[in-house]
Amino acid sequence: MEFFGKTKIDFLNKRKFFFFLSIALNVVGLGLAAFGIRMGIDFKGGSEVAVSFTNPQQTAVIRDIVAKAGFQNAEIKSYGKPTDFLIRVSDVAVTGHEKPSATIISSLQKAFPNEKITVQKDDLIGPKVGSELRNKALLALIIAVIAILIYIAFRFEFIYGLGAVIALIHDVCISFGMVIIFQKLEILNLEFNMGVLAALLTVAGFSINDTVIIFDRIRENRVRHKGLSLISLMNLSINETLSRTINTVVTVILVLVTILVLGGEALHGFAFTMLVGIITGTYSSIYIASAFVVWFLETVRKEDLETPYQKELAASRA
Repeated sequence: MEFFGKTKIDFLNKRKFFFFLSIALNVVGLGLAAFGIRMGIDFKGGSEVAVSFTNPQQTAVIRDIVAKAGFQNAEIKSYGKPTDFLIRVSDVAVTGHEKPSATIISSLQKAFPNEKITVQKDDLIGPKVGSELRNKALLALIIAVIAILIYIAFRFEFIYGLGAVIALIHDVCISFGMVIIFQKLEILNLEFNMGVLAALLTVAGFSINDTVIIFDRIRENRVRHKGLSLISLMNLSINETLSRTINTVVTVILVLVTILVLGGEALHGFAFTMLVGIITGTYSSIYIASAFVVWFLETVRKEDLETPYQKELAASRA
């Protein structure tokens, strides 16, 4: 289904505005990160306890009880049955020498005196383990970016591959930065955890997919429209893939908004990061990846992009 039909939008004419907008968002987000990031238990260490009640309980009620016990940013998840809950807390919130799990169980037992609370699991995630997870997460992201650069460089010209990777890095940085901004403003209770990391890696894959589709169409149109300049060729290709892009993005956004609203606090990090990444990944394929190629050819190679592309390509190879 095509909602837009044949559009003739001059996308690349607005490339400078979006370039400066992206810089501003990155500076604000990454600048705030310098003042500290609230890490999740996965990365800074903490305690994890699985409990089972006799009767079904509400997640919100258990979260209030755990918060009153001194664990303000506890992660509460219901799993399996409505009587089973996984509670994860940071050791930073603990005072005294009592184990965090013991404090939690004691608080729950006082709140539910008629319930039999069974401890299914009681684990401790040390700071060293959290540090290793954090380093491996960063390594995984770097390897993913390098692998994508190699793939795109082989599939297209190297400059296109570089533009795609710059757009990918842009999307990851914007998504990360927006998590920090919303975290600092306390609009959402967000922590940098494995869910956010999974979302960042997913954003990288989604972003490169949209960029590849546009670059593929540019390559096809080189043969079909030999008399067009590169900028006109790019605008044509973006317009031809616009309906497909909007259909895909709107579908994903509807799902993510549903998760963000109804999925509970435990899924806020993943859903919010994905939502930002999907939106930025859509416009970065146009205003970052394609615009970078235009900037490089105009500024670095000093090529005239107003001439027909085939003549320009022949001249650059001569």
